[in-house]
Amino acid sequence: MSPDKLVYMANQIATFFHSQPEGERVTRVAGHIKDFWEPRMRKQLFEIIDGGAAGLDPLVLSAVEKLRKAA
Repeated sequence: MSPDKLVYMANQIATFFHSQPEGERVTRVAGHIKDFWEPRMRKQLFEIIDGGAAGLDPLVLSAVEKLRKAA
């Protein structure tokens, strides 16, 4: 998948979860990515973040950090 498409999709998830209670947002975004994205999509997202994370919503960045700590 193109990096732009992956960033777009991740940001869409974050946009949806911005409407949730603040204390639950990161956990819910991380849970969505863990439960619904296949491993190669998550791996590519991690690579995008390692490469500078251009264009990603800060909520996505926090969620990925949470995913990495859990792994």
